[in-house]
Amino acid sequence: MDRIETQASGGCQCGAVRYHVSAVLDTSHICHCRMCQKAAGNFFIALIGVPRDAIRWTRGAPAWFRSSDKAARGFCRNCGTPLAYDYHESKHINLTTGSFDDPSRFAPKYQFGLEARLPWFEELAIPAEGTTEETMAAQVGAIRASNHQHPDHDTEVWPEG
Repeated sequence: MDRIETQASGGCQCGAVRYHVSAVLDTSHICHCRMCQKAAGNFFIALIGVPRDAIRWTRGAPAWFRSSDKAARGFCRNCGTPLAYDYHESKHINLTTGSFDDPSRFAPKYQFGLEARLPWFEELAIPAEGTTEETMAAQVGAIRASNHQHPDHDTEVWPEG
Protein backbone atom coordinates (compact mmCIF):
# COMPACT_ATOMS: atom_id res chain seq x y z
CA MET A 1 0.00 0.00 0.00
CA ASP A 2 1.53 3.24 -1.11
CA ARG A 3 1.15 6.33 1.05
CA ILE A 4 -0.01 9.36 -0.93
CA GLU A 5 0.60 12.73 0.69
CA THR A 6 -2.44 14.98 0.26
CA GLN A 7 -4.64 17.49 2.04
CA ALA A 8 -8.32 16.64 2.29
CA SER A 9 -11.16 17.31 4.70
CA GLY A 10 -14.55 15.83 5.32
CA GLY A 11 -17.15 15.06 7.90
CA CYS A 12 -20.70 14.12 8.65
CA GLN A 13 -23.89 15.50 7.18
CA CYS A 14 -24.74 17.76 10.13
CA GLY A 15 -21.19 19.10 10.69
CA ALA A 16 -20.82 17.89 14.29
CA VAL A 17 -17.84 15.71 13.30
CA ARG A 18 -15.15 16.95 10.91
CA TYR A 19 -11.72 15.56 10.02
CA HIS A 20 -8.62 16.47 8.04
CA VAL A 21 -6.17 14.02 6.48
CA SER A 22 -2.61 14.66 5.35
CA ALA A 23 -2.21 11.33 3.55
CA VAL A 24 -4.25 8.46 2.14
CA LEU A 25 -3.34 5.00 0.95
CA ASP A 26 -3.88 3.76 -2.59
CA THR A 27 -6.66 1.49 -1.28
CA SER A 28 -9.83 3.26 -2.38
CA HIS A 29 -12.40 0.50 -2.67
CA ILE A 30 -15.99 -0.62 -2.52
CA CYS A 31 -16.90 -3.38 -0.08
CA HIS A 32 -19.99 -5.45 -0.78
CA CYS A 33 -19.81 -7.67 2.34
CA ARG A 34 -23.00 -8.00 4.32
CA MET A 35 -21.52 -6.25 7.35
CA CYS A 36 -20.62 -3.20 5.23
CA GLN A 37 -24.06 -3.26 3.59
CA LYS A 38 -25.68 -3.08 7.04
CA ALA A 39 -23.26 -0.40 8.32
CA ALA A 40 -23.95 1.83 5.31
CA GLY A 41 -27.63 0.95 5.01
CA ASN A 42 -26.87 0.52 1.33
CA PHE A 43 -25.80 -1.98 -1.31
CA PHE A 44 -22.10 -1.44 -0.54
CA ILE A 45 -19.81 1.03 1.20
CA ALA A 46 -16.96 3.02 -0.36
CA LEU A 47 -13.83 3.33 1.81
CA ILE A 48 -10.26 4.58 1.60
CA GLY A 49 -7.39 3.80 3.94
CA VAL A 50 -5.75 6.59 5.92
CA PRO A 51 -2.59 6.09 8.02
CA ARG A 52 -3.43 6.59 11.69
CA ASP A 53 -0.86 9.36 11.99
CA ALA A 54 -2.43 11.23 9.04
CA ILE A 55 -5.94 11.84 10.42
CA ARG A 56 -6.97 14.61 12.77
CA TRP A 57 -10.53 15.04 14.06
CA THR A 58 -11.03 18.81 13.78
CA ARG A 59 -14.55 19.08 15.22
CA GLY A 60 -16.13 16.57 17.54
CA ALA A 61 -15.31 12.89 17.36
CA PRO A 62 -17.12 9.89 15.99
CA ALA A 63 -19.13 7.54 18.17
CA TRP A 64 -18.11 3.91 17.73
CA PHE A 65 -20.05 0.68 17.31
CA ARG A 66 -18.04 -2.49 17.83
CA SER A 67 -19.27 -4.46 14.82
CA SER A 68 -17.06 -7.46 15.69
CA ASP A 69 -14.32 -8.34 18.13
CA LYS A 70 -11.83 -7.19 15.48
CA ALA A 71 -13.36 -3.94 14.22
CA ALA A 72 -15.47 -0.91 14.99
CA ARG A 73 -17.55 1.47 12.88
CA GLY A 74 -17.34 5.22 13.48
CA PHE A 75 -20.38 7.43 12.89
CA CYS A 76 -21.83 10.77 13.91
CA ARG A 77 -23.97 10.32 17.01
CA ASN A 78 -26.12 13.32 15.96
CA CYS A 79 -27.00 12.59 12.33
CA GLY A 80 -25.89 8.96 11.91
CA THR A 81 -23.48 9.51 9.00
CA PRO A 82 -21.12 6.51 8.65
CA LEU A 83 -17.56 7.87 8.84
CA ALA A 84 -15.05 5.10 9.49
CA TYR A 85 -14.20 1.43 9.64
CA ASP A 86 -11.41 0.57 12.07
CA TYR A 87 -9.88 -2.89 11.92
CA HIS A 88 -7.98 -2.71 15.22
CA GLU A 89 -4.91 -4.68 14.10
CA SER A 90 -4.31 -2.46 11.05
CA LYS A 91 -1.85 0.42 10.84
CA HIS A 92 -4.52 2.48 9.11
CA ILE A 93 -8.17 3.36 9.47
CA ASN A 94 -10.68 3.43 6.60
CA LEU A 95 -12.80 6.52 6.08
CA THR A 96 -16.01 6.53 4.07
CA THR A 97 -15.21 8.06 0.73
CA GLY A 98 -18.56 9.82 0.53
CA SER A 99 -17.84 11.74 3.74
CA PHE A 100 -14.94 13.63 2.11
CA ASP A 101 -15.77 17.16 0.95
CA ASP A 102 -14.66 16.14 -2.54
CA PRO A 103 -15.18 12.38 -2.84
CA SER A 104 -14.46 12.53 -6.58
CA ARG A 105 -10.74 12.69 -5.71
CA PHE A 106 -10.75 9.06 -4.56
CA ALA A 107 -12.18 6.83 -7.29
CA PRO A 108 -12.51 3.19 -6.19
CA LYS A 109 -9.78 0.90 -7.53
CA TYR A 110 -10.93 -2.40 -6.01
CA GLN A 111 -14.04 -4.32 -4.98
CA PHE A 112 -14.13 -6.64 -1.97
CA GLY A 113 -16.78 -8.77 -0.27
CA LEU A 114 -17.91 -10.16 -3.60
CA GLU A 115 -19.70 -13.04 -1.88
CA ALA A 116 -22.47 -10.57 -0.93
CA ARG A 117 -22.35 -8.36 -4.04
CA LEU A 118 -25.86 -8.05 -5.38
CA PRO A 119 -26.04 -9.60 -8.82
CA TRP A 120 -27.24 -6.46 -10.57
CA PHE A 121 -23.94 -4.69 -9.78
CA GLU A 122 -21.97 -7.10 -11.95
CA GLU A 123 -23.10 -5.12 -14.99
CA LEU A 124 -25.15 -2.14 -13.89
CA ALA A 125 -26.78 -0.52 -16.88
CA ILE A 126 -29.83 1.44 -15.84
CA PRO A 127 -31.08 4.69 -17.34
CA ALA A 128 -29.96 7.99 -15.85
CA GLU A 129 -32.99 10.11 -15.03
CA GLY A 130 -31.39 13.52 -14.50
CA THR A 131 -30.24 15.88 -11.79
CA THR A 132 -31.93 16.42 -8.44
CA GLU A 133 -33.22 19.74 -9.74
CA GLU A 134 -34.80 17.99 -12.71
CA THR A 135 -36.33 15.03 -10.88
CA MET A 136 -37.53 16.93 -7.80
CA ALA A 137 -38.24 20.35 -9.30
CA ALA A 138 -41.25 21.09 -7.08
CA GLN A 139 -39.36 20.32 -3.85
CA VAL A 140 -35.87 21.69 -4.57
CA GLY A 141 -36.60 25.25 -3.45
CA ALA A 142 -38.14 24.17 -0.14
CA ILE A 143 -35.34 21.69 0.52
CA ARG A 144 -32.64 24.25 -0.29
CA ALA A 145 -34.31 26.90 1.94
CA SER A 146 -34.44 24.53 4.92
CA ASN A 147 -31.12 22.71 4.37
CA HIS A 148 -29.34 21.70 7.59
CA GLN A 149 -26.51 19.90 5.82
CA HIS A 150 -22.96 21.06 6.50
CA PRO A 151 -21.32 22.58 3.39
CA ASP A 152 -18.52 20.71 1.63
CA HIS A 153 -15.74 22.76 3.22
CA ASP A 154 -14.38 23.51 6.69
CA THR A 155 -16.17 26.16 8.74
CA GLU A 156 -15.17 27.88 11.98
CA VAL A 157 -18.51 27.02 13.56
CA TRP A 158 -21.61 25.14 12.52
CA PRO A 159 -24.30 25.99 12.07
CA GLU A 160 -22.94 29.23 10.67
CA GLY A 161 -24.47 32.49 11.73
